[in-house]
Amino acid sequence: MNCRAIFYTLGCVLNVEAICMLLPLICTFIYQDNMFLTFLACILICASIGIALIIKKPKSKTIYAKEGLLIVALSWITISIFGALPFVFSGFIPNFIDAFFETVSGFTTTGASILADVEALPKSLIFWRSFTHWIGGMGVLVFLVALLPLSGGSNMYLIRAESPGPSVSKLVPKVRSTAMILYGVYILLSVIEVILLLFGKLSLFEALTLTFGTAGTGGFGILNSSIADYSPYIQTVIGIFMMIFGIDFSVYYLLLLRKFSDAFRSEEVKAYLGIVATSTLLITINIFSIFGSIKESLRHAFFQVASVITTTGYATFDFEIWPSFSKTILVMLMFVGACAGSTGGGIKVSRILIYLKCIVKEIKVSLHPNTIYKIKMNNRTIEHEVIRSTNVFMTAYLMLFAISLLIISLDNFDFTTNFTATLATMNNIGPGLNKVGPTQNFSIYSNLSKVMLSINMLVGRLEIFPMLVLISPHTWKK
Repeated sequence: MNCRAIFYTLGCVLNVEAICMLLPLICTFIYQDNMFLTFLACILICASIGIALIIKKPKSKTIYAKEGLLIVALSWITISIFGALPFVFSGFIPNFIDAFFETVSGFTTTGASILADVEALPKSLIFWRSFTHWIGGMGVLVFLVALLPLSGGSNMYLIRAESPGPSVSKLVPKVRSTAMILYGVYILLSVIEVILLLFGKLSLFEALTLTFGTAGTGGFGILNSSIADYSPYIQTVIGIFMMIFGIDFSVYYLLLLRKFSDAFRSEEVKAYLGIVATSTLLITINIFSIFGSIKESLRHAFFQVASVITTTGYATFDFEIWPSFSKTILVMLMFVGACAGSTGGGIKVSRILIYLKCIVKEIKVSLHPNTIYKIKMNNRTIEHEVIRSTNVFMTAYLMLFAISLLIISLDNFDFTTNFTATLATMNNIGPGLNKVGPTQNFSIYSNLSKVMLSINMLVGRLEIFPMLVLISPHTWKK
């Protein structure tokens, strides 16, 4: 195992985190919120440890699958631990486990919170809290690969371990160029959303923080009411961009290259848009009696469907009071999630399609045992390795879901609360139902449950296996 390369990468991650904290430090000057020393101390801690880890460069920067998985798991835990320090040092979240939960929720773009009054936080802390969404949305290691030649020709292992979806491929021959393209698209879309929100008469602070939550599909609001108090224009812009950030970023790259036929060939994107349209229509009809207006019903239905399927977690209305039919659709969408290669969480639409195609294949094989059938996606045969890993993912997902649900049930809350809390954290969604609904928070849980739910968020964002590799005894055997 190349331990030196692992520590070197962790040092780079801490240095990047220190640089990222410069932005909330600037906020302290603008808003004079007495957080200067807090962020300065956090920056110095991150930078000093980061520099200490990178002073001695590894003899070999080559890594393999095991090191790639370990680096990803350890990096996300590290940035969450050090990212929690501003909350603890400032005294606004003195309990480190609470601060860790909040920070993990930010970086993993979950949006679950233990805070009852977000508006009581200083502006710089609110900025940092939202900015963690944007950092974690595309992935901190994808950012490092875009900037630094961390591991020679082997850094595809980092992108594969960190990027969501059943398979990850290079957009261009060089991995570093692929990472730069992904981040380029990410930044471009973020800038466009900020500009459109500014047209809605928001301040630059509001436009940036709301964009961070939308782009990362995270959902940390800067108001206690989430998005409910904003104008229909702002809600519509955010709703559309949640949808946009839930689509595979390689599609946008193909559009930029004017390869329209390749971009629109994606079965996953077609299914994703179809699910959104169908769910929005059904919920609109179901909640019409609440709003008494098709226009209002459609707006709230679309926003909530977009928010849940992309695992963002913003809310324009307390959907806890919606009819059971609508809430059931939303819970089902929590499982589905967005597209692979997006910033969204969940199982992913591509995996759902693969499962459905496998079922159809088994039916055909049962009827015609001697016939060979191949499963295809976008007119290409899906490799057996992808199907195998997809099936293993679901098995591991269900086992971890059950274990997590069992552990947090020790707090003795009702089943719906515990089930949706597990679902919301493991799929990086944010709000659940009942005691963890859109107008509630996760402060009700014990420290043990908060640790378990934090692990859920990391497991969901990293798609299980990096975290399993970290705790596997086989990983540490020579």
